[in-house]
Amino acid sequence: MIEEIIRESNDKKGVLIDIDISPNAKKNEIGGINEWRKRIIIKIKAQPIEGKANKEIIKFLKKIFKKDVEIVSGLTSSQKTVLVIGGNREEIINIITKQLK
Repeated sequence: MIEEIIRESNDKKGVLIDIDISPNAKKNEIGGINEWRKRIIIKIKAQPIEGKANKEIIKFLKKIFKKDVEIVSGLTSSQKTVLVIGGNREEIINIITKQLK
């Protein structure tokens, strides 16, 4: 399942990850996999007001992956796709898998 959610970008600039955001969480964390939507669940403390949650998502994912991250689709939706710039697909899968344990 996780292999379908995480894929190389077409332009080879990095790795795309489909995520589903759960705002107002107790802490920032990877919360699991939504198998129905085929997305990684990201729990974020910030509220989805005035871009606060989006900023928190980028900050959180940068910390985990140690790479630049940008939201490439879904800026106003809980379902987003992020690009991990310069990321390696296998490395990203390993990091997420470890976070889920």
